[in-house]
Amino acid sequence: MPEPTTGTGSTLTEKQKTVQVAGGSRTEITTQTVKTQIKWQKDGKEVKNEKTVTQTEHTKRTVIVDNNVTQEEFSVSGSTKAEGKAAGQNAVPAPPAVEEKNKPKEDGPKKAKDMEESDVTSSSEDEDDSSSGSTPPPDENAQSKERKDSVWSLGEGQPEEAEKRDNSQRSTLFIEKPSSGSVSVGGDIKFIAKVEAKDLLRKPVVKWLKGKWMDLASKAGKHLQLKDTFDRINKIYTFEMQIIKAKENYSGNYRCEVTYKDKFDSCSFDLEVIAAPDVSQTIDIRSAFKRSGEGQDDAGELDFSGLLKRREIKPEEGPEIDVWEILKSASPNEYEKIAFQYGITDLRGMLKRLKRMRREEKKSEAFSKKLDPAYQIDKGGRVRFVVEVADPTVELKWYKNGQEIRPSTKYIFEHKGNQRILFVNNCTLADDAAYQVCAGDEKCSTELFVREPPILVTKELENVNSYCGDRVELECEVSDEDANVKWFKNGVELTNEARSRYRLKVDGKKHTLIIDEANRGDSATYSVMTTGGQSAAQLQVDLRPLKILQPLTDSTVNLGKEINLKCEISENVPGRWYRNGQLIQGSDRVKIFHKGRIHRLVIESALVEDEGDYSFVPDLYLTNIPANVHVIDPPKIHFDALSYPDNTVTVVAGTKLRLEVPVTGEPAPKIIWSRGDKWITELSGRIRAESYPDHGLLVIDSAEREDSGTYRIMVKNEAGEAVAHIKIKVVDIPDPPPAPDVTEVGEDWCTMKWDPPIYDGGCPILGYFIERKKKQSSRWMRLNFDLCKETTFEPKKMIEGVAYEVRVFAVNSIGTSKPSPPSKAFVPLAVTSAPTMLTVDGVTDNSVTMKWRPPDHIGAAGLDGYVIEYCFEGAEEWLVANPEPTDKTRFTITGLPTGSKIFVRVKALNAAGPSDPRLHPQPILVKEVIVPPKIRLPRHLKQTYIRKVGEAVNLVIPFQGKPRPKVSWKKNGSHVDKTQISIRNSECDTILFIRKAERSHSGKYDLKVKVENLQDKASIFIQIVDRPGPPKEVLIEEVWGENVALEWKPPLDNGNAAITGYTIQKADKKTMEWFTVLEHYHRTSATISELVIGNEYYFRIFSENMCGLSEAATRTVNSALIEKEGKAYKRPDYDDFDFTEPPLFTHPLVNTIAIAGYNATLNCSVRGNPKPKITWMKNKVVIMNDPRYRMFSNQSVCTLEIRKPSPYDGATYTCKAVNELGEAEVDCKLEVKGGITFFRLLMQGVPLSVIDSYMRELKASKQESA
Repeated sequence: MPEPTTGTGSTLTEKQKTVQVAGGSRTEITTQTVKTQIKWQKDGKEVKNEKTVTQTEHTKRTVIVDNNVTQEEFSVSGSTKAEGKAAGQNAVPAPPAVEEKNKPKEDGPKKAKDMEESDVTSSSEDEDDSSSGSTPPPDENAQSKERKDSVWSLGEGQPEEAEKRDNSQRSTLFIEKPSSGSVSVGGDIKFIAKVEAKDLLRKPVVKWLKGKWMDLASKAGKHLQLKDTFDRINKIYTFEMQIIKAKENYSGNYRCEVTYKDKFDSCSFDLEVIAAPDVSQTIDIRSAFKRSGEGQDDAGELDFSGLLKRREIKPEEGPEIDVWEILKSASPNEYEKIAFQYGITDLRGMLKRLKRMRREEKKSEAFSKKLDPAYQIDKGGRVRFVVEVADPTVELKWYKNGQEIRPSTKYIFEHKGNQRILFVNNCTLADDAAYQVCAGDEKCSTELFVREPPILVTKELENVNSYCGDRVELECEVSDEDANVKWFKNGVELTNEARSRYRLKVDGKKHTLIIDEANRGDSATYSVMTTGGQSAAQLQVDLRPLKILQPLTDSTVNLGKEINLKCEISENVPGRWYRNGQLIQGSDRVKIFHKGRIHRLVIESALVEDEGDYSFVPDLYLTNIPANVHVIDPPKIHFDALSYPDNTVTVVAGTKLRLEVPVTGEPAPKIIWSRGDKWITELSGRIRAESYPDHGLLVIDSAEREDSGTYRIMVKNEAGEAVAHIKIKVVDIPDPPPAPDVTEVGEDWCTMKWDPPIYDGGCPILGYFIERKKKQSSRWMRLNFDLCKETTFEPKKMIEGVAYEVRVFAVNSIGTSKPSPPSKAFVPLAVTSAPTMLTVDGVTDNSVTMKWRPPDHIGAAGLDGYVIEYCFEGAEEWLVANPEPTDKTRFTITGLPTGSKIFVRVKALNAAGPSDPRLHPQPILVKEVIVPPKIRLPRHLKQTYIRKVGEAVNLVIPFQGKPRPKVSWKKNGSHVDKTQISIRNSECDTILFIRKAERSHSGKYDLKVKVENLQDKASIFIQIVDRPGPPKEVLIEEVWGENVALEWKPPLDNGNAAITGYTIQKADKKTMEWFTVLEHYHRTSATISELVIGNEYYFRIFSENMCGLSEAATRTVNSALIEKEGKAYKRPDYDDFDFTEPPLFTHPLVNTIAIAGYNATLNCSVRGNPKPKITWMKNKVVIMNDPRYRMFSNQSVCTLEIRKPSPYDGATYTCKAVNELGEAEVDCKLEVKGGITFFRLLMQGVPLSVIDSYMRELKASKQESA
């Protein structure tokens, strides 16, 4: 039923009709009001009990009644009554709605003012609802309205959160709720909520909210403080929210929520901030209208958090611009441009504010016609300001820049009817100002702009040519004496500063630019500019021609003397001195003088480094004045610095002598060596002399005894000569002694003697060293570490039976002689013990096989072999079975008569002779014994033997039987195909080997071992398994809510193994990125839950057996769209984006240096779709099945790990990525440092060809680095 249009004084804009609900259910009654406080009443009494909850959202007021059992009537006090009735199932229809009783008519302007001061966060939808004149009948959309109210009744929270709260048990936790209040701008206000804690085990959770969603806990600070206390006596929690120095934009609807476990309570209240009179708005409109929620329902509302955090606003420099005045006078097409210019980002909020301002705009009461916005006049002209007033008797006051204007000859006031005129005569630049006229409290403003006449250049600048150092003046004349003239050099303005080289001179209309002591850098284009013209001229500054009045002269100076160079030129300009092209800097030793046109260079205590070509170059000129200085010094021999006693040099024969004698002299002297009357001039002989600038060198290669003597050195240059004598003495080691004689040998010792050497090397013999070694060895061992003074010695602790040799060294002060010839070998000998564990290994009709173990004690002479002897039972003669000794511990005696009995014994032989025999205790019957065949099947082969495809199958099955059994294999009843399966048989076992197993190798294998008529059988079951195929078909059976039901069929190929489960993955259609939902799932149907509403999904399923997941997956043909209930969504059509791309390395490989023996890794990253296959290569050879390399790929990062690399692993490594769209590769070099020997490579099993190639590369790299 529509509301009466004449009821302008009613506070209700939307009224709830009478509603009928079922008993025990919940109902909600909603009404729309203007911003004022209301009360809900039942039977004339205020509603306040546990069954009712009131909510406030902007101008929307709601009461919620739970568990209604009887008819109840609620009303809003003073305005409208709304009834809520509850009855049983046989309820009668509700009576007609009660019409509203209008309140007395309120003051219209006051109501309008209240509406204008409402919170700027109110949306345009709220304005439309409040202005509507009717409410839709309850029966048209009661279901949708009930759903909406049930969702948003808790303060417009999120729908999911509200649904959860509806399901929880409602209870009234508040014992005191915060009430609405008002405060003036700048004042403080406090809101208090109390919760009873008698039934609570812990502190409840309280939230303070503003508007729909803004949590004020994160905004606490200078203007907002939250506090909570607990009264232990009364068991009451008190929660306080205090707003300090409130601002106008703090007005609005607030909400306090309290939660404890499954209990929840909420209370809404309003805050009204009253603006202080005559206080201008201090909030920057551009910062106030920031977007508070991009793309949301409350977009365009004031950013309350930003306003709470705002600190003191600093006044902006320059005139304040009223953006709203610009917007009101602008065209709507220019709104976006103006908003961008002044930083307003919320266009929707700006338009709403502008709309209200246009409604608020009032027509001026004092002025019927205001001043124009601006006036413009030329300098010296007359301007006329005209304004019309509504009341001719009103008194006006005129102001200029805030100062009142008084009548004068310059300012003339005139009245014509309702017109008030102000004339300003002879306008100057001082009159360029802001003017204002006041009529009581109303004002009208304008601005006056005064233009100056242009200044002309009456006399142009002229081009000037000058020399460096001269004074230059550039002159021009202008049309006005007080003109503002600017000078420029190549477009850069010149200023008349104190330290500037440029001076600006003004003489009436004449303006002059003065440059003192001009240089070449002043050459440029100079210009002068005025408001009405400009002029330019060229200035060219050149150098004067230079003449050399006195050149530099060449000089020769002794070392340590002074060098003095002097020259004179025609111009007084500075210059630079150079030596051999290098600039000379002044110092304590080097002095540079410049006086007028004379330049001098003085160097004290001349050094050898001071010699060279000198030159002087004047600045700004290309002239070069040269001179040569030659420094000389007499030669000297500094033999004392070598510290040789008596000038004697001792050298050991056979060694190389390099005798360096320091010499000095400038220029470098010539050095001559001589011995007696013979000059040493050879440069490549055994004795040679070499000359260097600072020393002379005498070299004797492999010095000999004949090289001893006196040598003479002479140095000579143009300044003089010097001579010195040097003695050289050559000494040597003694000759080796003669071969020693071993006179006596014992069990572990011997006695030896020798003669002294013939030549002692020029030094007395100090003693002897004795060494011995085994005859078979090449390693000598020293027997004495202290010199033996005698020529006899007794070695001890020798091993019996080992052949030894001894030798002697002679020692003098120079060194040790070469060894003497070795003595004759001598060997202590001993017989070994008898062989052990003599047993019968086998018997046939004509042979007996014996085996034994070596002797327990083998003498020092070693073991040369064994002799086997046998004797027939009853005879005494022992026959030798092997004419030649055998070194094996098993021997077969052949040629024996069948049925005879023999005794057998074995002897060990060495250099000392045969050992005691080892006799078999019992006679041996010569007759073969049959052993039945027996297969000893290993335990792990008694069950099914399972291997994966590609793995090796190696089965070793031992058996026994004599004579040697015959072995045969069958697969599934047929003979084994030996082209695919290798079988090797021996006397005691059989081996079945498959290099790469295939599924066709699965089956039952029968083994049969046969000895004559006896046989034994065994069966082995081999199962070769592989990854299964993908499921046969995947279907989407049903989609409901956030769930999808899937069904599929088992794969056709189970990989020869039972299917152990399935892995299910999902992918959003927009990204097509797959994520695993279920793993190891055993059934062939599943329900996928917790999907995102609004997304569209594909699903795929992998099969799984004991080998792992199937290589491919079966994907659903159709997609599943998760739609939101209750709202039809029309899905837009988008073209599928092509995500495929060829491989591309986003991070390449980097050259790496590794340490031998420590693991090294190479890393790179690649992208591509489909996922590329990664291959690693070493020197362009693919790395496969090598345990020293490990390859990883995780999140497109490819890693190659080299375990304990050696220098052999140094090479160029390549990573190659390939997919259907192309391929890409990247490589790097790996260098392994640490070195490795030839022997170590050989022990590691590296082929000789590879070792040889590696050694050559290593040698070449060392030569290159050297």
